Amino acid sequence: MGLKAGAQVSPGLALLVWLTAHCSCPQAQGFSQEGLDASRADLWARCPDHICSKHSAVAGAGELTRARSPLGPGLGREHRPRVRAGAILKPCSSPGAWGQLRATGAQVRAERSSGLACAQAPPATLPVSQPLGVGELTSLLCTAVRATPLPPHSPPASFLPSANASLLHSFWCQPASQLPRDQLSALIRAMATRRVLLRAWQLSCLANLAALHGLQDDFELHPPDLLLFYNLTQVREADCRAFTHRAAQGDTELLANLPDQRAALQRVALACLGGPRSRLSASDLLLLGVLVCDMDASSIVAADPRVLQNLQRCRRLTAPQQAALNTLLASGETTLGPPGSWNLEGLQALGPLATYISSSLWMQVQQAVGLDFFGSTVATYRAGRLSQQDARRFVTVFLKAKAESVSSRPKRGTATGRPCLRGDITAATLRDDLFLVRYDCVQLESCLGSRVLEANLDPLLQHPLPAECQRVVKAKLARVYPRGVPEEQLPLIASLVYLYSRSEIGQWNVTSRDTVVALLASDVALENQTEAVLQKYLDHNGTLTGALLVAIGGSRLCWMSARQIQAIRPSEFRLAGALDISSCPQSRKDVLYAKAREAFGSTRTTAAYYRFMRPYLGGAPVEELRHLVQANVSMDIDTFTNLNPRVLQSLSVGNVTTLLGQNVGDLQKARSHPTISSWLRSLNRSALGELGLDSDPAGLSGPGRSTTVTPNTAPRGPYPAPTSGLPRHSAPASGSPPAHLGYLPLSVALPSGLLWLLYWGTPGLSQDCSWDTRTMASEDGAAPAPRAGKRGRVAGVHHVRRSRGPQGWSPPTSSSQDTELE
Repeated sequence: MGLKAGAQVSPGLALLVWLTAHCSCPQAQGFSQEGLDASRADLWARCPDHICSKHSAVAGAGELTRARSPLGPGLGREHRPRVRAGAILKPCSSPGAWGQLRATGAQVRAERSSGLACAQAPPATLPVSQPLGVGELTSLLCTAVRATPLPPHSPPASFLPSANASLLHSFWCQPASQLPRDQLSALIRAMATRRVLLRAWQLSCLANLAALHGLQDDFELHPPDLLLFYNLTQVREADCRAFTHRAAQGDTELLANLPDQRAALQRVALACLGGPRSRLSASDLLLLGVLVCDMDASSIVAADPRVLQNLQRCRRLTAPQQAALNTLLASGETTLGPPGSWNLEGLQALGPLATYISSSLWMQVQQAVGLDFFGSTVATYRAGRLSQQDARRFVTVFLKAKAESVSSRPKRGTATGRPCLRGDITAATLRDDLFLVRYDCVQLESCLGSRVLEANLDPLLQHPLPAECQRVVKAKLARVYPRGVPEEQLPLIASLVYLYSRSEIGQWNVTSRDTVVALLASDVALENQTEAVLQKYLDHNGTLTGALLVAIGGSRLCWMSARQIQAIRPSEFRLAGALDISSCPQSRKDVLYAKAREAFGSTRTTAAYYRFMRPYLGGAPVEELRHLVQANVSMDIDTFTNLNPRVLQSLSVGNVTTLLGQNVGDLQKARSHPTISSWLRSLNRSALGELGLDSDPAGLSGPGRSTTVTPNTAPRGPYPAPTSGLPRHSAPASGSPPAHLGYLPLSVALPSGLLWLLYWGTPGLSQDCSWDTRTMASEDGAAPAPRAGKRGRVAGVHHVRRSRGPQGWSPPTSSSQDTELE
């Protein structure tokens, strides 16, 4: 039976839904939740529209009270106003409203087959100042399912494509493994429809779930990124071309920690072309898509000139690939023709590839065309549509070509005392996009006065200055500000921070959080600079808040001193959530693990604890991993490759098999990863056989035959994790995405219901929205430890039901004092 038209809808419920769906958005608000249950995402998916409100039921530090609640003293049915069919609830009317809640006249059908039948009514009342626990919030969400009308004859999961994209982005595999096949299929299709960008650790386990349910044959309806992680041996030969074409639309950089999968994907793609060939045709290139980015230089040079369209999709080119690109452009066989005939439109059509053009080719381009393109490129950079790295690479090479073409070019090292030949630099001069063409670094030194520099530092540094010019500006600033750059000017010199020593930064006054964010939010600061800037902030009584940690990014934790990390309050670390520290050296991972244990060690359920700790397990000791083995967490391969290699050596084949669970087959995809290969070398052939790794990996690439085109299998990813020295600056493969700074205050003032959702834990959700309440204890009867409970089975997928014990479970004790999250 279902609810009829005119079902009661609470505006307070609408407000709560919006607060959870938008105020807590991990991407927009800088709060890295990372653990939204897919089962709850399915509940959200049934709402036909997003719900918006500019009002917040936040009292104090996020405490939902009866006095501030729109529902009044209780949540019972008698307090909910009746809504007419077709009426529109508008909790807010601001221009930035995300959506509205429309009550239609259709009948709600909460069918058992959907797996979301909600048998439990929501709590009748909410005590004063009592935060919403997971059970209460889930009951409210189940009420939302009842009160949300669905079109007649719609399938149970038909509204998944309208699910909030931010919730889909927070996908978590463990609860998703409890979904029936139809719902999992709908969830995956919704991700493709909404173009939800998942991270590698999410995609790898989702691909395995799809394979368990036999969904891989529906690849044409799945996200291209997901196809990159599929078991290629299961791709039917008849589907080879269609599969490759779909997968070639994905981002192969997501396979940074799966080198064997990346190489196998190349072999499968090339085999789909039908036989050996020495030259890739236009139709071949159309099929291969982004996979061309892994081709070697010789294959690129020999390919059809339309290979440029494929290369435009590459995130970066290797040095041999750059040389191949210039060889191809110099041949004159592309649509641009020979360099002497290039025009502005053709160069702009190259996109980021134009930033790789060599100086020798620029010398052959007509001067007017080159200057026009230079000006347009600088304008694009100043408008924020071109990265600093690409812009500086282009400017440096272009200016080098210009200097080489001028026989009277001033020699380096003779700048001191050289007269200004171009005229004094003024504010108007700095607004010219051709400023760097008219004033080289020598003339910048001679023609830029101190007063103009002081008054126009911002427009000057909006130009992509070459490193030599940056050093000129830094030297001039030292003369203008002999006692250190004042704080109001510091946000403007973020691109120069990498040039400053620890002692020079010691002269600065860093009192504002905004100053810290401006200096460290970019990728230019190195270890000493990051530590020095933060220390100056701490010396002025600054606090490392969760919002600040999210703003500067998890990679900055790699550059903080151990003392600074230890100074982070556990409450602020909890607010920061899951930060990506995969690029950190092992010594920092160890310290950050201890801090994460201090912050999350008292989480009351195994599932919630693992969700919070997952990004920090790279510093976990062997005792922690063995506890997780007992908990059957099914660790994803991306997290596994970031474990401490030395600790991994202490795990047996059985430990690893149980730790990875349904993801154990991914070892084949990562067997060449340094962390994995090091562990595999310690095993005998019998143990490798148990893992299915005793065969030649090249023979497991999938259908088809090999070709003469050679894929470039040189390492591109962020591995291996450094054990000392500097972290890498590669794109994160897991962890939290960059936060939008404008939303950061929301990550601090969250409704208490959301905080309890994050920290109370997430027991397994049953089909009727009830909660398993069985407890688990450690073998020795001491502090409860994560253990495998009685296995259940939902739609053919094994899962472990877990619940919160009366005292929670305790992984290996930390030297830090744990705080109960109650």
